[in-house]
Amino acid sequence: MAYSESLARCVRHVFGHRRGITEKKMFGGVCFLLNGNMCVGIWKSSLMVRLGPEQAAAALEEPNVVEFDITGRPMKGWVMVEPDGLETDEQLGHWVQRSVEFVETLPKK
Repeated sequence: MAYSESLARCVRHVFGHRRGITEKKMFGGVCFLLNGNMCVGIWKSSLMVRLGPEQAAAALEEPNVVEFDITGRPMKGWVMVEPDGLETDEQLGHWVQRSVEFVETLPKK
């Protein structure tokens, strides 16, 4: 299954004209980078969200959030938000913003 183009459009809309955002195809989906660091991405119809190890562990307690594991080895600091957790613009915006807040703490590449 290819990644959800409709979800990609929604993510593009959330980012708007924000500076430093680029797109790159990876993992069989598409990732959005902020200042060269991976921020969020789309794999199938789920949103990959970079939160850092502590926030990712806490996020796993939330509904519709699972480990980001597409290879048999979970990626530390990342979670996957399933489609049921992305039904509204507010839900999507919330996850994108959480990721942006973490990624902004990383050095620019």
